[in-house]
Amino acid sequence: MPEMDMVVRRNDYSLSPEQEEVRDLFADFFRSEVPGTRVRAAEPLGFDARLWKQLAGMGAISMGLPESQGGAGSSMVDLTLVAEQFGRTLAPVPLIETVVAARLLSRAGAADLLDQVGAGERILAPALLPDDGTPQLVAAGAVATDAIVLSGDKLVLVSLPAPPPHVINQGSAPLAWWDFREGERTVLSSGARARAIYEDAVKEWKLLTAAALAGCGAVATRMAVDYAKVRMAFGQPIGTFQAVSNALVDSAIAVEGAKHITWKAAWFYENEPEAEPQLVPMAFAYACEAATRAVTTGVHVHGGTGFMLETDITLYFLRVKAWSVLAGDPKSELLAIADALFAEKPVPVLA
Repeated sequence: MPEMDMVVRRNDYSLSPEQEEVRDLFADFFRSEVPGTRVRAAEPLGFDARLWKQLAGMGAISMGLPESQGGAGSSMVDLTLVAEQFGRTLAPVPLIETVVAARLLSRAGAADLLDQVGAGERILAPALLPDDGTPQLVAAGAVATDAIVLSGDKLVLVSLPAPPPHVINQGSAPLAWWDFREGERTVLSSGARARAIYEDAVKEWKLLTAAALAGCGAVATRMAVDYAKVRMAFGQPIGTFQAVSNALVDSAIAVEGAKHITWKAAWFYENEPEAEPQLVPMAFAYACEAATRAVTTGVHVHGGTGFMLETDITLYFLRVKAWSVLAGDPKSELLAIADALFAEKPVPVLA
């Protein structure tokens, strides 16, 4: 990218026409193909095999790979746009995990697996925590026969004959316990390179999940606004009451901010990774908070119906609660932000 373009992009996060086309393409697909009934039909496992094949046919799984490896060379900002549309419909597929795992394989030089992964024939699940010798709950682990984990100073692909048993959870996420001492182990990389590849994969998972959460929060806010327009109390719509309207405005501002900080974090991560390292944990922590606020407000605005499992706002509430904690407590990101901002700076001494 020319130097002047780089300067402009550091300060302007509007989308290019090409990025708008990517966003609109996937928005149309998810909106038409993934109604709430299809999401519910995939419960409790949270996986729709036919939808997975559809996305593979569109090139969604491999789009983040280099063109030389069968991908489209899409940027991280492009991928966050797709993840946002994925989140808006709660699509029951392990798109984020597999996209991240495919990019990890590409960096590790394991290109021989990428054709199967891109075609949707092989689902890979990245372990979001390093292997400490004990079983780990793995996102997408209940639909994957392969998981990638950092074990000591080695990046290891662990393969099983079949996915482990699904762990039932309220968010219908395809979680499973993986014991990385079992199965066939293939070392993909080792040493500092292995750690760097793994850390990048975790950052990418957080960026894409932040985008998906922003999408969830935006739809939940829209649902609540629409309900507040027609739900009557004291002879007028409840949206005319400040206690309702102000809460909805706060939610809308929060999820819009989460979307934009995620775009910014994705751009810096890809183009100037050393310049603003705090942006990735900021984006993830803020998206978790904003989406949680949006769905909680949505449930409250819906009143009694908001606490019924049959309503769509509850569906979004449960998904946001589940997705926010797949990598642990999102508040731990505050420590990562502090480390990025202050780790190498002297601590001021008060006189």
